[in-house]
Amino acid sequence: MFSLSRYFRLQVGSSSRIRFASTSRASAPTPDSKNARIMRILEKRVEDRKRLTAELSEDLSTPGDITRLKQLKETEPLQAAWDQWINTQQLLEETNALLDDPDETMRTLAVEEHRTLSTDLTSLVETTVPSLLIPPSSTSQLSTMLELKSGVGGSESGLFLSDLLRMYLRLANVRRWQTMIVSQNENDGGGIKDATIEVKGEGAFEALRWESGVHRVQRVPATESSGRVHTSTVAVIVLPLVEETDTTELFSMDDVKVEVMRARGAGGQHVNKTESAVRLTHIPSGITVSMQDERSQHQNRRRAFTVLRSRLMDQKLQRDIAERRATRQNLVRTADRSEKIRTYNYPQERVTDHRIGLTLKNLSSVLEGDGLQDFIHELQRDHDESVLEDMLSAA
Repeated sequence: MFSLSRYFRLQVGSSSRIRFASTSRASAPTPDSKNARIMRILEKRVEDRKRLTAELSEDLSTPGDITRLKQLKETEPLQAAWDQWINTQQLLEETNALLDDPDETMRTLAVEEHRTLSTDLTSLVETTVPSLLIPPSSTSQLSTMLELKSGVGGSESGLFLSDLLRMYLRLANVRRWQTMIVSQNENDGGGIKDATIEVKGEGAFEALRWESGVHRVQRVPATESSGRVHTSTVAVIVLPLVEETDTTELFSMDDVKVEVMRARGAGGQHVNKTESAVRLTHIPSGITVSMQDERSQHQNRRRAFTVLRSRLMDQKLQRDIAERRATRQNLVRTADRSEKIRTYNYPQERVTDHRIGLTLKNLSSVLEGDGLQDFIHELQRDHDESVLEDMLSAA
């Protein structure tokens, strides 16, 4: 296919400074626009990359060369995006000159070429570059632990907790994550009082972290004869699941008080006859973990330490978020566990996430796990946009 680009001989190096077209026909961003600020951040990253290259030794033998080479490898996509921006902008500006060409055929080709280049430039600036600028998450590889606790609503809250537990197990099955119910306490009147589950798999914590908060259900209980809608709540806490090999920086064994005792509750003759229950207390933070679901003290001890590690890692992540808030002087939108994050309305067959104002009128799909992925995707996108806005504000 004939392209006007073949007429242009471009001598554009990676050191080119960002330029903005003066003609209104070009779709390059104006200097004060959001897109222009995005490109200025990219330009700075490319300049930093040039500095790293200049700091490399001739024989690449110094210890610092290894770090620099790794950083250069990680920033290759940024350099490629910058080069594409320079080339596309140059082609677009040169195509503008042909839009008023006396030859009708040339004008037609120029219009077609201009449209294609404008689309490419818009996609690059609005989609490709922002996705490259957002730093990768430090928790993207972590598995997760979910703690569900019934709230207001009595037995109806316990029944709703059962529904949410099933929803998360269904989602994990769709995403091919491995699950294990760590603990589960039943209500005397039906339903579940509280439950803890492990979800193992790449990206599990990254996806499910948005579920932390208070989930509210509005529906008519099976025991309600007058048909009145009741409101109940369940609190969900999503913790990063930390492996035993990653405990070095989280706690010292000298700071953990370990107690063993006889298990309580139903469980046959084994209960109350052996000291199989374990309680851990992390003295500096005051975090306490009790575990008695397994028959052996060793298994309960291992699971209790898993929960302790997860809670300490979550505490560390929350502290890091608070520190970033203070330094930026700008709130990062995240899940406040004390706030109502989502409402499940059965009579209207709808689910509303109050953080982003998204409503899906397909409650059944959400509870089956498929529709829940739509919420997760939109919450992640909203988070990425807020991170980008923080970067633009600081630029």
